Amino acid sequence: MESLNSLLPIIQLAITPVILISGMGALMITLTNRMARIVDRTRVVAELMPAADAAERKHLESQLDIMWSRALLIRRAVTSNGLSMLLSCLQVVALFGAALFGWSMKGVILALFAASILLLTASLVDFLRDIFVSLHALRLQVDRARARPATQAPWPGKSDGRS
Repeated sequence: MESLNSLLPIIQLAITPVILISGMGALMITLTNRMARIVDRTRVVAELMPAADAAERKHLESQLDIMWSRALLIRRAVTSNGLSMLLSCLQVVALFGAALFGWSMKGVILALFAASILLLTASLVDFLRDIFVSLHALRLQVDRARARPATQAPWPGKSDGRS
């Protein structure tokens, strides 16, 4: 019973990074879903390019540029988040190593935690930047739709059902 009681504080210390990892996992799902949407939308827009007239082509090219920027932001956010998760896992290992083997790892544990939080912060900043870029793209699309005559189809070769 005494050895179990001595392990409880170690387990309690290790729970904090594990909870952090769970939250980062939820963020990772969100980020990868956003990346999938960007990839899917890029493929759709790229398929419209050959049939587009000059004005439409310019608009589609600007959409592709925006999606490329967004993809880079999300890739960086995913990378930062993944590295943050990795450092949190290493922090758990260091906590157990310090407790079980008596290693003096305060500096390592603090450095891992600080680096993990900094990387998580970087991931969230890139995530927020992607949201602003995507809203800018949406604004361009809405403005363009409002400027289009009511009888014009929204995409070349596509009918929007209006007459």
